[in-house]
Amino acid sequence: MSAQKNKAHILRFTEQVLNNHNLAACDDLVAPDFVELDPFPGQEQGREGLKGVLAQMRSAFPDIHWSIEEQIAEADKVVTRFVWRGTHQGEFFGVPATGQQVAVPGVVIDRIVEGKMQDSRILMDTLSLMQQLGAVPPPGQPGS
Repeated sequence: MSAQKNKAHILRFTEQVLNNHNLAACDDLVAPDFVELDPFPGQEQGREGLKGVLAQMRSAFPDIHWSIEEQIAEADKVVTRFVWRGTHQGEFFGVPATGQQVAVPGVVIDRIVEGKMQDSRILMDTLSLMQQLGAVPPPGQPGS
């Protein structure tokens, strides 16, 4: 696939799977033996593992929405800078619901093989997320 088609593939994944919570669309977009190179704690590998972690995020942040800020593609890789936003309405890695609205920036590098996402490396500002949830004090605050 061309770099432009790979970018379109990631846009489709973002809209259909992440923003419209259509996990069934993963079957068309993600390889069964998908590898998350930097998995969430406890995340299983494979397409089903990806579906599981996305369902957990949706449970914790039911209104989660991902925005693509910038994309670069070359050969079989697509680099996407994003921000996801949502309201913390369910437990997230041991942090009970706070009702807090959050904005979490990050970068993901996806590799597309034969029209499917084969592997991914997602790096998010989890420290900022935990600070926004009140689980970690901001710099300069007591306890930091």
